[in-house]
Amino acid sequence: MAKEDCKNIVMFAAEAAPFVKVGGLADVTGALPKVLEKSGARITLVMPAYQLIPRWQFGIGPAVSVPSFEVPMGSETVPVEVEQTTLPGSNVPVYFLGGGGYFTREGVYDDPLTRLGYPDDAQRYAFFAKAGIELLRRLDAPVDVVHCHDAQAALIPGIVRTTYQNDPFWERVGCLFTIHNAAYQGLYPKEILGWAGIDSGCFRPSSPFEFWGKVNLMKIGIELADLVSTVSETYAREIQSNPEYGCGLEGSLWNRRHDLFGILNGIDYDEWNPETDPQIAAHYSADDLHGKEICRIELLRAMKLPERKERTPLIGIVSRLADQKGFDLIGEAIEQIVSHDVQMVVLGTGQRKYHKLFEDISARYPDKIAVKLDFDDRLAHEIEAGSDMFLMPSRYEPCGLNQLYSLRYGTPPIVRATGGLADTITDFEARGDRGTGFVFKKYSAADMLAAIERALAAFRDAGRWRRLVERGMKQRWSWEDSARKYLQLYDRICQRRNGR
Repeated sequence: MAKEDCKNIVMFAAEAAPFVKVGGLADVTGALPKVLEKSGARITLVMPAYQLIPRWQFGIGPAVSVPSFEVPMGSETVPVEVEQTTLPGSNVPVYFLGGGGYFTREGVYDDPLTRLGYPDDAQRYAFFAKAGIELLRRLDAPVDVVHCHDAQAALIPGIVRTTYQNDPFWERVGCLFTIHNAAYQGLYPKEILGWAGIDSGCFRPSSPFEFWGKVNLMKIGIELADLVSTVSETYAREIQSNPEYGCGLEGSLWNRRHDLFGILNGIDYDEWNPETDPQIAAHYSADDLHGKEICRIELLRAMKLPERKERTPLIGIVSRLADQKGFDLIGEAIEQIVSHDVQMVVLGTGQRKYHKLFEDISARYPDKIAVKLDFDDRLAHEIEAGSDMFLMPSRYEPCGLNQLYSLRYGTPPIVRATGGLADTITDFEARGDRGTGFVFKKYSAADMLAAIERALAAFRDAGRWRRLVERGMKQRWSWEDSARKYLQLYDRICQRRNGR
């Protein structure tokens, strides 16, 4: 197989925008296939058929051209229900796999009532992997590489390299496994191997299928995929050298260090563009920022914060509310933050303790802090456009997308130097009038507060602040460069699989 022939890529992911979105994974799997297609690759996307996906909105219907089939699950066989559409804005076919009631739930990963994963998650992801593998055999189309995203798809290389190792269809098919967040590993009892159809003899100490007496799906992907990638160069280094970032898998990652690559995520500038965004109050550009002030006023009104006579800096936060994101630092420093002339808007949902934290501080400072504990895509755009600065004090951040949105919307980020935040934001230097945001290194409330105070001081110098805003808005973090790097990894996998 010639290098240029490695063009048939099938992606497996648990979520993809615009069909269903929980986190940044959906942004990647919704945008990357379209750019790869424009580069000449033939891309197919496979994901679970969640009940909550609005079929009518996306023209999703039964995949009548796919022959019916079943997969064994324990002592039973489960008929696989296959639906199909195309990814909006492209010709990329998307297949949705259902059956057995595995995805007829109100939530995606977690039960909305308990905020915990479903008790049968092991079976759900085993079913998704097995059904996906069998689907490809029935599509009557060549496959060069399967690109598996995160733990929910990590069983696929495990099944292919064991149960299907002598199957001619899979003999030359390579696998790329992408880690979007090493903390979410998919840790289950060893019985999941039975559900996956993998021989129980594979479960032995130090094998890819054993992790401290359990099965770790992410470990399977890391050790059995041809190549491994993650979503920034700094995060690729962090997860193989530091237990805090590798979350117990740093040994496996270090062993694969020569096959581990960091590729930054891009953003979709068709969706995130203040010059055309239909979800914001007014359009604006780096050359004409008048509309940004209109967006700020409308955001204050929407969040029921007072508009003050003296221009008050407005800090925005849009995030999953989780330990990873550094909100304990905000709780620790809130008294010092509100002692400044500043307001803050927060949008997100997640762990109960952070719901309570933000509910409490918004109740204590109703004129300064407004919170919406929800997922609201329109409001996320409004916060990016209407805020003056954007706060991301993450304990760790594999890539991060909101700092890139913030740059595009003229909202300088305040970030901790970790993962993709370190790779994308350069620290503001007043003397040289350089940088795109405000960066702090040590994970501490004091260091975060110092970065916020530097941002507030810079904000008071209108000319310097405008130049900072313009620098950020003129940067480009598009998917084209990232897509080229993925194509190079696909080619490398094909060459390895075909002995070149």
